[in-house]
Amino acid sequence: MGSSRAWKENGKQLDGKAAIVFGAAGSMGGAVARAFGAEGARLFLPGRTLSTVTLIADEIESAGGQVQAAEVDVDNGDAVGRHADGVLAAAGRVDGSFNAAGIDGVQDSGLVDMSLANFMTSITEAARRHFITTTAAARRMVP
Repeated sequence: MGSSRAWKENGKQLDGKAAIVFGAAGSMGGAVARAFGAEGARLFLPGRTLSTVTLIADEIESAGGQVQAAEVDVDNGDAVGRHADGVLAAAGRVDGSFNAAGIDGVQDSGLVDMSLANFMTSITEAARRHFITTTAAARRMVP
């Protein structure tokens, strides 16, 4: 087996793979989408606000990536499922997903000033959104 450097010179790690990146308009999701695109993944970027996701999609596309943006609310499990069905139809596969969808909880105050309810909202929203997005992708990856 050769070195990883030699392997990467012969091809990109994600060539032929289809990936969904939720929250690609944010800094973390955008970085992941750019990295996946640079490694050859065919990207699908669902976001609550199409115009912000399109900015990232345009950037990745102008760098030579294959990308499709769509308006999808991660809080709507049916919409996320329909989007994943669309990815499967368009790409013939779903190889992975990454969720960086934003947390709407109150995060602009220090912990000592935050109520337990606000603290817990961030945790429960994150867990719910990860469940919705991960199960939608995984159910299309299994077949």
